[in-house]
Amino acid sequence: MNTSKLRDLVRESTELFRSLPSLTVSIFIAATITMNLLANKSINLPFSWLALDCGFIVSWIVFLILDIVTRRYGPRAATMLTVGGISVNLFFCLILYAGSRIPGVWGESFVDGSEAVINVALDHTFGGTWYVLLGSSVAFLVSSVVNNFTNWYIGLSLRKKYEVSFGTYAVRTYVSTAIGQFVDNLVFALLVSHHFFGWTMVQCITCAITGAVAELLCEVIFSPIGYRVSNSWERQRVGESYITRYVMEGQR
Repeated sequence: MNTSKLRDLVRESTELFRSLPSLTVSIFIAATITMNLLANKSINLPFSWLALDCGFIVSWIVFLILDIVTRRYGPRAATMLTVGGISVNLFFCLILYAGSRIPGVWGESFVDGSEAVINVALDHTFGGTWYVLLGSSVAFLVSSVVNNFTNWYIGLSLRKKYEVSFGTYAVRTYVSTAIGQFVDNLVFALLVSHHFFGWTMVQCITCAITGAVAELLCEVIFSPIGYRVSNSWERQRVGESYITRYVMEGQR
């Protein structure tokens, strides 16, 4: 990428983050950081071939916001939001790592006879592991691109045939979320769980499917909120300066 294109990208990113509602960006970043922390905890399930982590209880928020942003700003903007979220997450992971290396004792480690073991475990949980952080970042970026552009092109296709309504919004968000979440879970499972935690390929695939279904159900429950927020942005002309400059007329 030459200097001119890099300068244009920085200018566009700056314009985007100025035009996005601050509360939306705050929730997105908070959910991104939280889902990566919760991904450290696996869920006990009754079947050995089935695996799932706690990250799914938050990740649907991230994809809900991406769908709202994609509908209003386009997939490029939603992907830039993802890159921003990953960057902030990496920064706070560095801070948490620094905190884990500072000598001291976690409050939850005061258990007779187990203080040292628990304290080290908590340091490792909050300090993170390089392959978990790398795997989650790659999986999130890849799945975000898949989700955003799938949502966008389904929306364009439906708009040519049907009136813009909650039904068309639901179709584009449900399909893109199911595919995006499956990709997110599968990429992470293949990069991290399979190689470092000993998951079988069956567990990787079933985790991807189970996680996608669970997150899709959350999306279905809360999609009316996303639809109302998206419509309110349209009525209030939120982000109009960015859209006028960077999003082609008639594509939203």
